[in-house]
Amino acid sequence: MTRIGLVAATAAGRRHARTLAAAWPHARLVEADTAADALRAAFTGHDAVVAFLATGAVVRILAPLLGDKRTDPAVVVVDEAARHAVALLGGHAGGANALAADVGALLDARPVVTTATDAADLPGLDTLGWPVEGAVAAVTRALLDGEPVRLVADAAWPLPALPPHVCAAAPAGSPRLLVTDRVVPPDGRTAVLRPPSLVVGVGGSRGVPAGQVRDLLDRVLAAAGLSPASVRCLASADIKADEAGIRATADALGVPLVTHPAADLAAVDVPHPSEVVRAAVGTPSVAEAAALLGEPGRRADATLVAPKTASAMATVAVARHAPRGRLAIVGLGPGAADLRTPRALAELRRAAVVVGLDQYVDQVRDVLRPGTRILASGLGAEEERARAAVAEATAGHAVALVGSGDAGVYAMASPALEHADDRVDVVGVPGVTAALAASALLGAPLGHDHAYLSLSDLHTPWEVIERRVAAAAEGDFVALLYNPRSRARDWQLAAALKAFAAHRPPDTPVGVVRNASRPGERVHLATLATLDPAVVDMYSVVVVGSSRTRLVAGRMVTPRGYRWRG
Repeated sequence: MTRIGLVAATAAGRRHARTLAAAWPHARLVEADTAADALRAAFTGHDAVVAFLATGAVVRILAPLLGDKRTDPAVVVVDEAARHAVALLGGHAGGANALAADVGALLDARPVVTTATDAADLPGLDTLGWPVEGAVAAVTRALLDGEPVRLVADAAWPLPALPPHVCAAAPAGSPRLLVTDRVVPPDGRTAVLRPPSLVVGVGGSRGVPAGQVRDLLDRVLAAAGLSPASVRCLASADIKADEAGIRATADALGVPLVTHPAADLAAVDVPHPSEVVRAAVGTPSVAEAAALLGEPGRRADATLVAPKTASAMATVAVARHAPRGRLAIVGLGPGAADLRTPRALAELRRAAVVVGLDQYVDQVRDVLRPGTRILASGLGAEEERARAAVAEATAGHAVALVGSGDAGVYAMASPALEHADDRVDVVGVPGVTAALAASALLGAPLGHDHAYLSLSDLHTPWEVIERRVAAAAEGDFVALLYNPRSRARDWQLAAALKAFAAHRPPDTPVGVVRNASRPGERVHLATLATLDPAVVDMYSVVVVGSSRTRLVAGRMVTPRGYRWRG
């Protein structure tokens, strides 16, 4: 967890610092004889610093301590009145931009971010999640100025949206952005993104020193012309899971060590099997087989790019794994922007392709990055949208498939995941459901057991729906009715209400919420005996109370039934 040092010189600053410390267990107020000493101590002993001091003073004090933006802590400066949180140092690499936003949220301060790519709403090359090398400043300058940047990638990796002038068709003499694991000579106009494409298989004798493993690994990569920055994991046999030298090498590289059972390694076809190795560990190959298998649970589409090389006690092989597309299934919530989760926003801005119903895509166009490709369609094309999103992800793109509420509740997650295989990484982003939004407006109708039911017989025969409604009615569940009534389906709601009325008193509360959190929001309270189905449409959620649901001060409440209540 990031350790945050808080520095303050005045009573107001200390008060603001205490607010942050109360909210963040990983933050502490750093105290010393002077504010300058406290700031120096925070800078040298923490991962990030929030200073309640003047910006100029912070600059003068920290200037002699600055080293490298990749290793220096992030620094955010907050004014005496906590009106602004300024990301001063380490905006991208150190996380100061995000920290300024977090500070602003807690202190009601305005985050001030001055990094050029953020101001222009463009992705910084150092924010894409991969190591970046070479002429980063020159390529970023061209990106900001709208000059052509030639994108050259060894394969289709799931990058976020890049502006249209960053493309493979840019003129040959343009600044270049390479996406490759290969070592390339620097030329002053090329930035290199290192994708996580390489898996290093490692075998070794018991007690192999970490230095020997690392030296061999570096030699093998150098001979193959491959960058260590593209190594995504070390892989070995289960019997080597506790080998200290191999573990220490993985830790030094900042990558995980994954291991496989000998039987799984033995099933991999390798060019250099060894009966000696089979006799020792139960598989004819460790390094080559493990490199080709990669991480457990992922389909391996890999090519051996460096066959096994041995030293006195270690063996190393390297495989290049094909990219995997990324499919984020994003619930946008009931409609209001402030009910959209931060994680949903992050996934939308990470995507290069956004797929969804046209009216849902319209809700989020303002947050998409320039260059995002949008695939929107109208009502009734759910299957086509799901297939399109999966096809784009399978082709290696970063895709966000959006839906209202939560994407897993009567929405796009199910049809998409029926088609997505293990060549795609899937990320689920939960959202506030229409039922939860409606419940909050009605009071507390979901205080006890409840059931979600859809009355649409477009995908489910009415006979099946009817049995489920009857079971919910007999079981005395609070019922949330989705898709309750449309112009073409105008009788199903009345039939469902009749089933509930057979098991509940006529004064059972029923709530109808239309357009929860959106323009035209309407809340209607009635009972099983008085509800007029004509007030309900497809933009509504109907909440039928249980036999214990009551109206209290005009709000639906289903008691929990705590035993300690008198």
